[in-house]
Amino acid sequence: MKSVGYATWVGTWKEGAGTLSTKSETLKNSAYSFSSRFEGTPGASPEELLGAAHAGCFNQALANNFGMIGVVAESITTSVTVDLGYGDDGHPAIKNVHVITQAKVPGLGEEKFQYCAERARANCTLSKIFKCEITMDATLSVM
Repeated sequence: MKSVGYATWVGTWKEGAGTLSTKSETLKNSAYSFSSRFEGTPGASPEELLGAAHAGCFNQALANNFGMIGVVAESITTSVTVDLGYGDDGHPAIKNVHVITQAKVPGLGEEKFQYCAERARANCTLSKIFKCEITMDATLSVM
């Protein structure tokens, strides 16, 4: 399976603007700019999309880990914060990634939950592409 993303850009790095889209049209011509990436103004950012993609990947990995020990999640909710800053060389860099996940899993104890969450944090497909620390807070909801 090959997934395709598209981007357009017109102008300089700081004053220009562009759009982000996907072949599936899940995302279609979403505006982005220097200020939406680095200054928090309205608009999309590649890092925000990366966070959403990582959260989705993590949830599937966690559900798979649960299945390998014979339990099924009632729910898994995850947010991923991608911290974009500047590296030692002065160029933009992803400084760290932080996963916050909460799951409701009947019959699962805290120790096995933390094992499954840590395994998903370290091994989901998108976790493997980051060259920075990925931290996590994982909470098992009490039934």
